This record gives sequence, C-alpha cells and structure tokens, in this order.
Amino acid sequence: MPATADATRQAQWLAGRVLAHELLRSTGTADEAGVVVHNDATGRPWLAGGEQHSALSLSHSGVWVAAVLAQGARVGIDVEMIRDKAQRLASKFLNADEWAAAQAAAPDAHAAAPAHYTLLWSAKETLYKLAGQRGIIFKTQLLLSTFESGESGEIPATLVVGGAHTRHCICYSQPSPGYVLTYCHQSAP
Repeated sequence: MPATADATRQAQWLAGRVLAHELLRSTGTADEAGVVVHNDATGRPWLAGGEQHSALSLSHSGVWVAAVLAQGARVGIDVEMIRDKAQRLASKFLNADEWAAAQAAAPDAHAAAPAHYTLLWSAKETLYKLAGQRGIIFKTQLLLSTFESGESGEIPATLVVGGAHTRHCICYSQPSPGYVLTYCHQSAP
C-alpha cells in the first residue's frame, strides 16, 4: 500500500485490489488466492502468481473504483468524476480536430460541457493505459475520432506508437450520476 498516500487514496488502492481478486474469483481464470497485484515502473498493474496471459487495468475517482481483467489481451479502464477541470485543460490534451469537434458537441455555455470534456479525457486515459508506455503525447499519439455522444456508446480511436497506427474502440457509460467510465481491450497479435 502506498505509505505516502492519504487515507482516501489508500482506501481506493486497496479497493482496486479487492475488486481485482473478485474478478479473478468470479471468472475462474486463476486461483486468486495465490495472485498478487503489483505495479510496474510505469504504474501499470500486473498479476504475479496468476495466468501468464492475464492483463489487468485499474482506476479510481471519488467513490468509484473500476477494474477490467482480460485473458490474452491488453486492457485499459478509467473512471472519472465529472468536473470542469477537463474542460479547462482540454487544449493541453486535445489536438485541433478533437478540440473543434468537442466545441461543436458541447459548447462552453452548454450544461453538458463538463461531462463531455471529462469523457474525452477519460477516453484518452484509457488508451494511454492500453498502450502501457511512458512518454506518450496525448495530443498526437492518442487520437479520438468524432462520435455521437450519449449516456453510453463507443468512441473510435487510434493509438500511434513506434510509427504504427492501431485502431481501437473505446466503450463508455455513466455508471452513476456525476461519473464517466471508459474501457478498451486489444487482443494479443
């Protein structure tokens, strides 16, 4: 458990591990009693003592903790409390085309703007977690295509890493009022 984190962060950290073990138990993919969740140098969680091809992604925000477990695939998940922070920082993580699409979908004065920008941030966080590499530039390497925004749906996305462009579909929903959840998986080659 991270000793330097405050009590809330420690509780979220622990809840993520409990949720990961519950997923392992409920899917029967491994004897969850012998599995330990570790974090690599990038902070990405991985399972020790479990199936070699199991991938895990964790996220937490506010009162929510989210986890996704996959066999033979890379995964990413993000849960975010809707706040105006993503809207204020949008120019830092959205490229010009994404920015224009976001402004058309949720003008600044529109009441749904904070939720829309939080969704875009969450989608990019999910793609970042799927990539599992440090140094990724959100504006140029995590690309979101236009989509019809709703309470749930899919966002077409492209991940640009090492000169390769891979296409992905980020699923999203609102698990409860005031939150967005995004996730994505990529089958192993």
